[in-house]
Order: sequence, then C-alpha cells, then structure tokens
Amino acid sequence: MPEIVTPDQTSANIERAVALLNAGQLVGLPTETVYGLAADANNPVAVAKIFAAKGRPADHPLIVHLGADDLLNNYAREIPEAAWTLAEAFWPGPLTLILKKAPGVPDIVTGGQDTVGVRIPGHPIALALLRAFAEANPGGGGLAAPSANQFGRISPTAAAHVVTELGDAVALVLDGGDCQVGIESTIVDLSRGDPVILRPGAITAAQIELVLGQKLIATSAVVESTGDATPRVSGSLASHYAPLTPLTVLELSEMKHPLAAGDCAAIVRDCAELSVGLRQHGHVVILADQPARYAHDFYRVLRELDAKGYRHIYVQNLPDTQGWLAVRDRLSRAAHRESR
Repeated sequence: MPEIVTPDQTSANIERAVALLNAGQLVGLPTETVYGLAADANNPVAVAKIFAAKGRPADHPLIVHLGADDLLNNYAREIPEAAWTLAEAFWPGPLTLILKKAPGVPDIVTGGQDTVGVRIPGHPIALALLRAFAEANPGGGGLAAPSANQFGRISPTAAAHVVTELGDAVALVLDGGDCQVGIESTIVDLSRGDPVILRPGAITAAQIELVLGQKLIATSAVVESTGDATPRVSGSLASHYAPLTPLTVLELSEMKHPLAAGDCAAIVRDCAELSVGLRQHGHVVILADQPARYAHDFYRVLRELDAKGYRHIYVQNLPDTQGWLAVRDRLSRAAHRESR
C-alpha cells in the first residue's frame, strides 16, 4: 500500500513527490476541494495510469492543476480577458476554467477535445508541490489531477480515502488534512465566448457575475444557439459521486417509515422541523443546515455510511436555492441509478 506522508511546504517529501511524478508515477495530493490523483500532464504514459487506476473512460477530460498563472500559456491559447479577471479574483481557489488548449497538450488529458480545464488549487501543500514540479519542468509544470477515487464513486476528502480507493496504484499520498471545501470546483467554460457554468461549486454564479460585470449564459441556451454541446467536463454524468449502497432523496416528512424498517441510514439537516424521533434514531446523521458546512461533511459522512453495510441510505432533500445548488447537484448524481 502507498505511504501517507504529512509534509510541510518545504519538506523533503515534496521533493520525493516531484521525483516520483518525474518518473511517471501517480501521487495523491490534497486540494481545498477534494484529494486529487496527480500525474505529469505532459506525460501521456503517466496520465494513462490515472485512467487505469480510476477505471475512467478515455473520453473524460482531466483538469490540469498549476502552481502559478504564468504557467497558463503552457496549456491554453487565445486566453480571453475574462479568464485573467477570474483568475485574479479566485485563484488560488476552487474554480476551473475551460479554455482552448495550447498546441502540445496531450489528447489524453483533454479527452480528445480542443479545450482544456485548468485551475490553481488553494491548498498550501498542493501549491508547494506544483511550484516545485514546475521548477523542475520548464515549459510544462502542470499536473493532471482528477479526484483520487474509482470513477463515479464518492470523492475523497481525506488521505486515507485515497489509499482505500486506489491502493498500490498510487506511489505516495501527501496528507494535507481534511479538505476545506469538500466538493469539487466550479467549472466555467470560456472557450466559446460568453462564460457558462458547466459544474456548480463553492464559487457561485452570483460571485462570478459580480467580478465579470455580466450575466452568465445558461448551458441550455448555448446548446440551443450553437446546435452542439458544451465541452465535456468532469462530474457531468447523471450518475456520479455515488456510494455503492443505494441512495434515495426524500423529504423530511417521508423519512420515518423507511427508517422504521431497519437496516437503513439517513442524512438530515439540523433544521427546526427535525422531529425528536429522528434525532434519537441511531442510524441518522445530522449535518449543518448551512451549505458550506454541509458540503464540507457530506462526502465524508456518505463514505462512512457506505462502509457500514446498510441496505439503503436516505438523504433529506436540500433547499432549491442558489446557496445549495452545488450540493444539490452532487446529491442528485449520487442518487441516480441508471448507469450503475
């Protein structure tokens, strides 16, 4: 099994991780969103190991992580002013930009598309690794790093989750503690003109609109006007972020009956309507009734319940408001059964 190490930002373990990446190995790295499975983005053989380890379809693009925005031109071309504006406002942080890819970016990274996803993560260990790797690899320096889990399953928010999911496929895991955000980055497409959010995340549409001084266009409107789909991006399948245990979303009023049948668990919000009976139920986990705190804990709790062998997991429906949009997106995909 891979070793888990806890480096500081100047640790020899950072140098060790760089050496492994330069040798074409995979490294688990912490980010503020979820843990990533990193490989040299300029090494197609190494990137292929990501797909093999995760069981990820070859046409699903990866996000390239950078240590500084001056590396952006190594991976993207025709970068619009809006990209630099968003980068200045939100990087390092949980925002991925979809841009036209630069010549030389391996097709395996982009799923064969003419676009590439890039971001600078907001985690000190990730940044230390990325900057050390870039120094050792002039002209490149990016790490392809999807979530470090089996394809379609619950994203990892702790170093131990990476080892549980991927085992010996990972050469080393850098332990940066629990992920601060707990769900994947917001993805904004800037490759075809006006910005479009392709995946919601901690950075909201309202925040992006405020920075850009313009309204975002709905994905459906882009498809209708252009006649083709937006670029494929991570986490866009109907079924994703899913436990092995069947999961159903219910209203709070619908919870009592299925839980009474036994061998089931539930995740509910700590709201005023929560009954005493549900509060005292041994298989009920109560999460904060606040989007950011709920998001921080959701994958961890879902993973813990999934490991306990329950017959079914029920999750209380989330408010249909902008603040809850990103977590609602993850929950709806976790509950979708069609492709499982």
